[in-house]
Amino acid sequence: MAKIIVVTSGKGGVGKTTSSAAIGTGLALRGHKTVVIDFDVGLRNLDLIMNCERRVVYDFINVVNNEATLNQALIKDKRVETLYILPASQTRDKDALTREGVEKVLIELAETFEYIVCDSPAGIEKGALMALYFADEAVVVTNPEVSSVRDSDRIIGILHSKSRRAETGQEPIKEHLLLTRYDPERVELGEMLGVKDVQDILAIPLLGVIPESEAVLKCSNQGIPVILESQSDAGQAYEDAVSRLLGDERPMRFLTAPKKGFFKRMFGG
Repeated sequence: MAKIIVVTSGKGGVGKTTSSAAIGTGLALRGHKTVVIDFDVGLRNLDLIMNCERRVVYDFINVVNNEATLNQALIKDKRVETLYILPASQTRDKDALTREGVEKVLIELAETFEYIVCDSPAGIEKGALMALYFADEAVVVTNPEVSSVRDSDRIIGILHSKSRRAETGQEPIKEHLLLTRYDPERVELGEMLGVKDVQDILAIPLLGVIPESEAVLKCSNQGIPVILESQSDAGQAYEDAVSRLLGDERPMRFLTAPKKGFFKRMFGG
């Protein structure tokens, strides 16, 4: 039976789509047949991150409205054999998503895929609520700043009250915290919340800490999920997070600032 994972946050710009692409790719690299769905109807960025924008012919809304089959809309990733993308529409309104239509698509995907990763839009509008409604697990993405953490706390409240699991009295959605754009030096200077501060506020298990990294922007611009940049700190951090998502034990890395050598201490840099 397929597991549905929503990647969500209260605030925009925290790295949800980057994280969705990395998590989906990481699961597929482990041999799990995985599909990543873009729920951000009207904007659509997942296809850019996954470098398949020129291959989009039909989209999620076409399938919901029976204007195309799932087979016509799914895009097979060029790099990872077991990875597929279901893009969002750029020309429709979010009201085009209906609960019945989304459920129909998810049921059909579950016949083929082991993991369904839902890339949610930010906030609590219809597309975001639709992305989390059917979830089995949620990756709550937040930056270590007060406004981002506060908005994520709001999303956690919605996961507890407005998901199908909450409505039907099933076991709650399994929640994971993914802390992105983390800079230990700024934490030490008091310019950024520390990991423990965020954990104390949100009180959900920590899945991973993704360091602030030039590799994220570079990979986004090149249409490469950053997890494939295995030499980068961000790529390694996402790889660790996927391992933990699958139940493996991995120590947390990138939580402390690297020690400066003698010349850097003397002359800066």
